[in-house]
Amino acid sequence: MSVLKIEDLQVSVETEQGTKQILRGVDLTIGEGETHAIMGPNGSGKSTLAYAIAGHPKYQVTGGSVQLDGEEMLDKTVDERARAGLFLAMQYPVEIPGVSVSNFLRTAKTALDGEAPPIRSWIKDLDSSMTALRMDRTFRERNVNEGFSGGEKKRHEILQLELLKPKFAVLDETDSGLDVDALKIVSEGVNRAKETTGLGVLLITHYNRILRYVKPDFVHVFVAGRVAEQGGPELAVRLENEGYDRFLTGANVE
Repeated sequence: MSVLKIEDLQVSVETEQGTKQILRGVDLTIGEGETHAIMGPNGSGKSTLAYAIAGHPKYQVTGGSVQLDGEEMLDKTVDERARAGLFLAMQYPVEIPGVSVSNFLRTAKTALDGEAPPIRSWIKDLDSSMTALRMDRTFRERNVNEGFSGGEKKRHEILQLELLKPKFAVLDETDSGLDVDALKIVSEGVNRAKETTGLGVLLITHYNRILRYVKPDFVHVFVAGRVAEQGGPELAVRLENEGYDRFLTGANVE
């Protein structure tokens, strides 16, 4: 059984005012097939956690550990982490002019597996996933995220998730900017990935609405770079009703 274990993770960034510590000792353990939701106010460090796990160079890890199946990830490059089984769905997916969706996805799959997927089975899998995500097949030949709406970008992130088949996915506000129909479609894609591969999910969100479709096993309240409280799905409902004020009182929020 695969496990992603985060222990005492501490992360800083460089600002105009100097070095600023964002994460102040984060502990999380995510098992295969589990969904963990991270909720918290703006500026609490949720996206910093996502990018630190993925290996973004802007975020300097000053302490702690991120292990996948007992193997340390923090000393690995971004592509090595991806090959080990980590995946990040970005809050703001970037455009890649001149690179088609089809070429991007097949190149990524080849890099992860060490060999190119058979063309016939690959096209079948690609078309099947695009159909399930309500993506027109013309998207295959469009440049990655270029001219995509917000919802189309998020569907493309989940298309990658379904085809690349990681062990653990960090979904950074995948629900932001989605209408109700798109939210359901994206959530169905996440659930399919969980059912077919045993995917473990770390889902970062402000709202309970996506958690109605992607059911969390655990909910963690993130405040001032730490986990302030954790519980089950009922905690997300409570946060939606009450907000974060009770956690912010006395918290070290800069």
